[in-house]
Amino acid sequence: MAEEEINEDHPAEIHEYLSAFENSIGVIDDMLKTMMSVSRNELLQKLDPLEHAKVDLVSAYTLNSMFWAYLATQGVNPKEHPVKQELERIRVYMNSVKEITDKKKAARLDKGAASRFVKNALWEPKPKNASKVASKEKSSR
Repeated sequence: MAEEEINEDHPAEIHEYLSAFENSIGVIDDMLKTMMSVSRNELLQKLDPLEHAKVDLVSAYTLNSMFWAYLATQGVNPKEHPVKQELERIRVYMNSVKEITDKKKAARLDKGAASRFVKNALWEPKPKNASKVASKEKSSR
């Protein structure tokens, strides 16, 4: 019966969009309840500085994104609001943290081992005199 009332309030073309939006809001609500159930200090004590930065950035980005949606529902164009610059600033920091994380995951190169490997794998021509010297050494024995 509730769906019948909803269908009367809005055009049928947007029903799927509204249902998806409602489901997304429910997921966000569940995530926020989970985050709020743990004290922030407890959470941050268990994290290293990089993970701490990630949590702070995701929190800031989420709050600003929600404010963006709020502005849109109030008829304010969020693209012309300072929240746009704030989201971009946070995105730059998120990219910086991602670069640091990627550098940590990158394979390390042991330069000494690599140079020995390459040196031994390359063919080195013997000097012309080396064959004559080797044959003379064999004949003198």
